[in-house]
Amino acid sequence: MAKEASKEKGFKIEHLFGSRTRARLLNHFMHNADQRYFVRELSRKIDAQLNSVRRELMNLVEIGIVKELVETDNKEKRKFYQADQAFFLFSDMRALIKKMQLMLKKNLVQQIDAKGKVDLLILTGRLVDQPSIPVDMLVIGEMAEPDLQKLLVEFEKEVGQEVNFTVMAKEEYNYRKQVSDRFLYSILNVEHVTMIDRMGNKGVVTAKR
Repeated sequence: MAKEASKEKGFKIEHLFGSRTRARLLNHFMHNADQRYFVRELSRKIDAQLNSVRRELMNLVEIGIVKELVETDNKEKRKFYQADQAFFLFSDMRALIKKMQLMLKKNLVQQIDAKGKVDLLILTGRLVDQPSIPVDMLVIGEMAEPDLQKLLVEFEKEVGQEVNFTVMAKEEYNYRKQVSDRFLYSILNVEHVTMIDRMGNKGVVTAKR
């Protein structure tokens, strides 16, 4: 019972915005401000019921942070929705969402650490705002990929972006490091944040730039 209670204390964006659907919509729009979406498309991306998405979109359009776009194609009207970057609080809202994501990432790391025996966990790629890097997370240790994938599915819904990860046994990591493996060093030699390190600087959070 105590374990379940501790889970409920984990930070979630809807704690601030009052609605999981609204929070996920805002998160998605803030990270994909140049993209426009159909209602059904948004419903799939944030894993929310269609009616709930429609209702929250109306609220966000009324506030002004999302705009409704109408196009006519062969006399058929199609509605799209997109973040309104001209909204006077747009920059503040996006900055707030990014700060909240730091808390979500910390929660994710704690959940991963509880699920497996993690020796090293590195965040890079889109998780440190470097979308050109193909890997977002490197996990070294004993971690079942299905367990990690399950945790990431929920995290991806919260943050509005996919996470590409690599899991590697400690022995394989040491060998690859010894032979200067190109793939491994393509991760270690780019910008990253070390969230867990039980192989060297224990408890130290570092960033490589």
